Amino acid sequence: MTDYAIAVPVATVWTGPDAPRERDALATADRPDVAAWTSSMDAASRLELHGRTVTQALLGEPVTPLEERAGWIRVVLPWQPSGKDPDGYPGWVRAAHVGATAKPSEQAAVVATPAADCRTSDGTIALSYGTRLAVLEADAERTTVTLPDGRDGSLPTAHVRNPDADPAGGWAASLLASARQFLGLRYLWGGACGWGLDCSGFVHLVHRVHGRQVPRDARDQQPAARSVDLDSARPGDLYFFARPGEPPYHVGFVTQAQTPGRPAMLHAPEHTELIEEITLSARRLETQTGAGSYVPTAS
Repeated sequence: MTDYAIAVPVATVWTGPDAPRERDALATADRPDVAAWTSSMDAASRLELHGRTVTQALLGEPVTPLEERAGWIRVVLPWQPSGKDPDGYPGWVRAAHVGATAKPSEQAAVVATPAADCRTSDGTIALSYGTRLAVLEADAERTTVTLPDGRDGSLPTAHVRNPDADPAGGWAASLLASARQFLGLRYLWGGACGWGLDCSGFVHLVHRVHGRQVPRDARDQQPAARSVDLDSARPGDLYFFARPGEPPYHVGFVTQAQTPGRPAMLHAPEHTELIEEITLSARRLETQTGAGSYVPTAS
């Protein structure tokens, strides 16, 4: 049976083949430039992505193809659990963004900086935070990996980490240090890469870098997390927010507990556009529905 994976640095996943606009050509090109695409949009253009984009998938991320239509493939993404499909997050990607791949080795490296330059025989590829690839060898300076197309690539060892290793400084400190790299990054609806993130994509990807599989959307992240009393939430845990009678629509990393002062969080808000670390406002506190955690209980 053939295994398939994302074959470009970042594949944007859409609601359907007709969802992209003309201005989204940078994201849907055979060789997409997601960094340029995200920087090309103003606030209004980003808002128009509602109902168009659903998530993003990174180089080497496995996909399950379901059907093909006029240069597009309907897929599910097993690494992005979702209540929408038991096999993974569903959506449509350009067929040019998917390729056959060998099964990855057990030893892996994941990009732990917003972007990392990967040297190949053909030049340099900018890889996104959260990209996980099989390791061939590593030393203090460079880590050699296998790309999905079989080529070797080399990244600075300082820009990657072993996602299966416990963080040296503790889970909470490592999660928050990793997340704080994105302070000031502009919000992107459906964003799940180093060049654009939405609130739940932010949470999903930071945990992925630490080897934790977390659902893609806030509405699925809260029920899947270990429940934590609001008064017991610690830095590195998650705060969830919802409107009355609705599932969670927003999530952020706890950076300051409920007591002794007002709680604070690190999050990706759409209304202010930039990833920020803030004290919770009265409005936020009114919609706060609980806390949860994916940090191992022994931490």
